[in-house]
Amino acid sequence: MTPTDTASTRGAVPARPRHTAAGRRTRERIVKTAAELIYRKGVAGTSIPDVQQAARVSASQIYHYFRDKTELVRAVIAYQVEQTIESQQPHLDRLDSFQALRAWCDAVVTAQERHDCAGGCAIGSLASELVETCEPLRGDLARAFDRWETPIRAGLGRMRQEGTLVAEADIDQLASALLAAVQGGLLLSQVRRSSQPLRAAIEAAIGHVESFAA
Repeated sequence: MTPTDTASTRGAVPARPRHTAAGRRTRERIVKTAAELIYRKGVAGTSIPDVQQAARVSASQIYHYFRDKTELVRAVIAYQVEQTIESQQPHLDRLDSFQALRAWCDAVVTAQERHDCAGGCAIGSLASELVETCEPLRGDLARAFDRWETPIRAGLGRMRQEGTLVAEADIDQLASALLAAVQGGLLLSQVRRSSQPLRAAIEAAIGHVESFAA
């Protein structure tokens, strides 16, 4: 199936999702299962029947919550960015010094090493597969990266407000540079099966931030 497959291809009629506790749990199970399958097999390699079987739900249950595969993938994007931020939240909440930036760097590298540098970034993988092939989801991917960049930007803003960074420091640009370093570093580390490129990329980005030290 492609991201444009709809319930009509399965003979099911989309219905408005229920907001009961049981309904929320079912929807969450579908999204989590789809996220795990897509992480391993990609969007193109994951079909609605695959999700149905792995989540142990019926096709009508899936189409009760999602009109088509595109809507399901949209939910997966949102799920993956929240998972990413949640795993880094303790460090992102404390981004108020150069030491804290390096602690975040260490946490990102350690997480990658824990998986032997395999798998890469779930959000980055989704972006690589979808950004040029599924225009309806490009905005969701952009918002996902913006969501990830927000706490980085907030931390740098605190550093500028507290006088750690000069007043002229462009917080938006620095936050984008840090996130770009993480993304590029994760990809190269995945290819080389080594955390060294990731650490080098983030260290270089932090060095750039340090050039704006007050």
